[in-house]
Amino acid sequence: MAIEANQIVSIEYEVRDGENIVDSNVGGQPLVFMFGKGQIIPGLENGIVNMTVGEKGDVLVKAVDAYGDYNEEAQQELPREQFAGIDLNVGMVLYGQGEDGGTVQVTVKELKEDNVIIDFNHPLAGKDLMFTVTVNSVRDASAEELMTGIAAENAVDDSGCCGSGGNHGCGCH
Repeated sequence: MAIEANQIVSIEYEVRDGENIVDSNVGGQPLVFMFGKGQIIPGLENGIVNMTVGEKGDVLVKAVDAYGDYNEEAQQELPREQFAGIDLNVGMVLYGQGEDGGTVQVTVKELKEDNVIIDFNHPLAGKDLMFTVTVNSVRDASAEELMTGIAAENAVDDSGCCGSGGNHGCGCH
């Protein structure tokens, strides 16, 4: 039976970019999300829709259905003084504030004498990804989960931390 929109899904995964493991939660906290709400990359969501609880499988996610194609124009050259106090290295990931007030992740692409070129592409942009996924559980969402779009496992308590120790989707890392 297919996983349906608004169900709460728990998965364990390992993701590879070719031969390299780029992310994994195997042996750790499962990734818990509300299906059909865009909380995980579209290609992975589409790839697990027909999996059942306890099933393990490989899901190939093409770049376009993961983090998109690499955009050569998503780079910016900034004066080095904007990075005062930071020991910059090529490949270093930095976080800043975007125009909309949200957090923006950039990668240092090139260091010049007076300027720094930063790359706004996701580090996995342009890459096909192979996920090995195990579906741990699928359940219907509660009324509160349907209202908030947040699985109870990812809910933030009054102290600002995730209730069950999970760190996926709630901003606690």
